[in-house]
Amino acid sequence: MTALADRSVPAPTDASSPDTSADLGRRARWDAGVRLSVLVTVWASLLLVTYWWVTGGGVQDLTGWASGLTSTGRLTGLLASDLLLFQVLLMARVPVVEKAFGQERLARTHRLVGFTSFTAMLAHIGLITWGYAAGDLAATPGELWNLTVDYPGMLLAAAGTACLVMVVVTSIKAARRRLRYESWHLMHLYAYAGVGLALPHQLWTGQDFLASTARTAFWWGLWIACALSVLTWRVVLPLWRSARYRLRVSGVVEEGDGVVSVHMSSGRSARMTAEAGQFFTFRFLSGAGWTRGHPYSLSAAPDGRSLRITVKEVGDGSSALRRLRPGTRVLVEGPYGRLSPRARTRRKVALIGAGVGVTPLRALAEALPYAPGEVGLIHRFTGQPLFEAELRRLSVERGLQVMWLPGRRRAEGSWLGDGMGDVDDVTAVRHWLPDVAERDVYVCGPEPWARDVARSLTAAGLPAENLHVESFGW
Repeated sequence: MTALADRSVPAPTDASSPDTSADLGRRARWDAGVRLSVLVTVWASLLLVTYWWVTGGGVQDLTGWASGLTSTGRLTGLLASDLLLFQVLLMARVPVVEKAFGQERLARTHRLVGFTSFTAMLAHIGLITWGYAAGDLAATPGELWNLTVDYPGMLLAAAGTACLVMVVVTSIKAARRRLRYESWHLMHLYAYAGVGLALPHQLWTGQDFLASTARTAFWWGLWIACALSVLTWRVVLPLWRSARYRLRVSGVVEEGDGVVSVHMSSGRSARMTAEAGQFFTFRFLSGAGWTRGHPYSLSAAPDGRSLRITVKEVGDGSSALRRLRPGTRVLVEGPYGRLSPRARTRRKVALIGAGVGVTPLRALAEALPYAPGEVGLIHRFTGQPLFEAELRRLSVERGLQVMWLPGRRRAEGSWLGDGMGDVDDVTAVRHWLPDVAERDVYVCGPEPWARDVARSLTAAGLPAENLHVESFGW
């Protein structure tokens, strides 16, 4: 096996090794505290609505069959509503939450909360309808129809439920792979419609929502927090930043193998706040389809005045990038993601990327402060490696250790190339990174591949808190 290059190079003049452990991990510890606070808040809210259900006679109603079904339906409805609103808050891009969780963990948490909320919502509909039908299962379909057409707000709630069903079904991986990213993203926006259409039903027929001043304040406060968060962080802030930066395309460069780099520069003196390894959602005002945003990672360390992204053509949005003309206006939403210096807690770092997944890692290799030999990059690729000249220059100028890993993925369950012979993944990790337990490791690549890398690193002794993953795939 080829080891990471051990080059004798001069110490960098523009970036030195981080000082002490007091400097490393300060933001990581803050982010851990934020994640714990969010977890405590969610569980406290679930316990609070459960307490209100108990004090409202929920437990006593369990003594009867029909009343027990209705009471359990009330509880699942409360829990579903609470989780649904927190799900919206999780993906509203609230800066303190987004920075603490990062895209990968936030999406995973969002998915867990979303499916739990959806399951509780279905249980609410089924149980409360069954209870209203006096526990007669055969009468339940007719009772559901009567509730839908006769009770205030129920038609709107039915429409909201249909929106949420569509969102959940298209979020299942098997269904998601059959859709273009643009179509999936548009359908996912119907979640906001589903949440909004549920409000009249909760206010008009939900006795647990308005039974006391405290309950009314809680639910209205949660609704208002969701609405303001989405409006502020998903609409107003991106528009303000886009107007402030006046970002325009300054050039498009062919990188080969269906990969292009798009260079953008700011028309204002205001400095853009972004870190290497982060991503923006971009909308290029170049014609039809400009309303659809696409998330792309920065492939060069941002300097406050310009940005560069490097994208492989895999869909309509990415294929259109090569046709961009200099001067094209760009709307941005971000920066997002925690695959950045923010997550760093160790002096030594390893960067592992596959294909175009090396783009944020190349930016990190440029921006991170380190001494020669403290940062190593493993780049798995087919065809020609991406940024070969730039990475070799960083190797000479900064002491970046680069390991080229050519070849197609050799087998399912392995992240190595097909030229690696029969060596197993964990042995390869320990050979290339014998001090892996002393490093932060950043991984970026297709989701199945990144999952295999993470499994190998963990087996090789890397602590879970030192693994930082951002995967992609469709």
